[in-house]
Amino acid sequence: MNDSLSSYYDHRRIERESRAGRHREVIGGLWEEMGRLQLERLVAEGLEPSMAFLDVGCGCLRAGVHLVRYLDPGDYYGIDVNDSLLDAGWEIELDRDLQARLPRENLVCNGDFDVSGFGRRFDMAIAQSLFTHLPLNHLRLCLERIAPSFAPGGRFYATFFECPADRPTAEPLVHEPGGVRTSGASDPYHYRVRDLHFAADGLPWQVQVIGDWGHPRAQRLVLFRRR
Repeated sequence: MNDSLSSYYDHRRIERESRAGRHREVIGGLWEEMGRLQLERLVAEGLEPSMAFLDVGCGCLRAGVHLVRYLDPGDYYGIDVNDSLLDAGWEIELDRDLQARLPRENLVCNGDFDVSGFGRRFDMAIAQSLFTHLPLNHLRLCLERIAPSFAPGGRFYATFFECPADRPTAEPLVHEPGGVRTSGASDPYHYRVRDLHFAADGLPWQVQVIGDWGHPRAQRLVLFRRR
């Protein structure tokens, strides 16, 4: 992938911040709030401890800390483009009991969304604040690459900044709460709902926009359900 996609692809910067102990800040902060929000929402959506779960863009395990504790041992998997964040998550954020529940090989540095190496059929997944940093062709790449690793009926939840259908995507938007300024052409990105349907067109996903889910920075939630 092109390292200019977003600041998260500046691996040297991310590594410097992680080594300095600022791994929580470099992924956007809101550590406890966003970690718990993801777990609570996923459980409300039907996540059970016995399910195989994939965290796409898991970073330093902001949600992972909670999900590893909730899921059966070995059922949490994560990918991220920065190995330094994965190291910080496993080595710093997980205590020994949680490390015992999460084999380090379940965390893979991968920027191309190839999860076939895990050898699992996933029941549920989330991409929190990933699509907000990627252009549309990479949304489609993500959906295409992960689809074969999902069981029929498997659910993939992703967050996005929404652009109203009647507004030109080129115009910048400020989203409240949070005050995040987005664009249709640069990071952070916003998308119309029909863009998400376009990204999934021809792929084995059904698209359902959930919308507001209490995100503190106004990111919306969309569900891709595996046919």
